[in-house]
Amino acid sequence: MSAPWADWDHIVKLDPDKTLVEGETFEDVCSTGTDAIEIGGTTGMTEEKMQRVVEACGTYDIPVYIEPSHTGAVVHSDSLDGYLVPIVFNAGDIAWMTGAHKEWVRLDDEIDWATTYTEAYIVLNPDSTVAEYTQANCDLNADDVAAYAEVAERMFGQEIIYIEYSGTLGDPEIVDAARTALEDAHLFYGGGVGDYDSAYQMGQVADTVIVGDLVHDEGVDAVRETVEGARDGKATRRA
Repeated sequence: MSAPWADWDHIVKLDPDKTLVEGETFEDVCSTGTDAIEIGGTTGMTEEKMQRVVEACGTYDIPVYIEPSHTGAVVHSDSLDGYLVPIVFNAGDIAWMTGAHKEWVRLDDEIDWATTYTEAYIVLNPDSTVAEYTQANCDLNADDVAAYAEVAERMFGQEIIYIEYSGTLGDPEIVDAARTALEDAHLFYGGGVGDYDSAYQMGQVADTVIVGDLVHDEGVDAVRETVEGARDGKATRRA
């Protein structure tokens, strides 16, 4: 049986602490052509906010996953397909590798392990909130990132490697170095994708392109452009 994300070219990440563009709905977001909805954020997460977005998106025919940042942001719902849990491999604070995860397991006896997966994050924008929170070492070159990716897959058995530039468009050569280092793991890319061209560029070097702020700042028409760009870029790589 293939992994749920095996055929995903594009993901929209929704932040429950942010609003949609005026006049747009969660139905509009789910109808952009994206392959999945991931719900999560670094700050301002509460169960109430999370539940609202989960229930709103869960009524449409699209996979919905929570990306939990802490135990207070986790909800259990029939509307969910599962959980994608970040493990920040270049974190300076060990809590973002095992500590926060241990607390979730300790406090939550309803975890469905059959639908809970991990994402091996490599955070690369030092000015991002996630880098600050995790105290990530972002001073990495292509060889460093490729090595982290290989360690995550080969030593820790990670099936998803997530290159996160969070708010700025990353270096495609670094992303490609990570992909080249992988044998079977699936490469997610997120950060700074805001139009067809940037999505196409990253679709050529990553398996799945993720947009987040774009849906909140620019809206669904911009998201649709990135869906097309990610798919075309991936198709060009395969040709």
